[in-house]
Amino acid sequence: MKLAEALQERADLNKKIEELRNRLDSCILVQEGEEPAEDPAALLLELDEAAARLEALMAAINLTNSRTKANGMTLTQLIARKDALTVQLSAYRGLAYTAGQNTSRARGTEIRVKALLKASDLQRKADQLAKEIRLLDNLLQETNWKTKLIGL
Repeated sequence: MKLAEALQERADLNKKIEELRNRLDSCILVQEGEEPAEDPAALLLELDEAAARLEALMAAINLTNSRTKANGMTLTQLIARKDALTVQLSAYRGLAYTAGQNTSRARGTEIRVKALLKASDLQRKADQLAKEIRLLDNLLQETNWKTKLIGL
């Protein structure tokens, strides 16, 4: 199994577990003398099996990410880099938006507000960060499809 396939299965399992939780919530309580739409015991068994599979996949994914390198960094390091850049990008976009706001004054006596940073500079930096994130994401996706999952 390729790493990308394991990641897809992990996402599917997370959705399945959430769906099973909702189905269990719907059938765990019934009016006395009534039958549930589904057997809660069977759903619990299915939930336990899905959680066990998810645990095994997550361990294998983490192991693979920590041992696989691309551009001299492990996938774990690349993912951390991408996550940090995403946080940084969000901050720069917010700052660029705020710096670009025009505040108008109704009268000349009102306090004038001005941006201390140039919106264009902030936006340029945001664009650079977005490009780096795209390139990292492309590298991660490519590597995920080329890498065999370890430990499963």
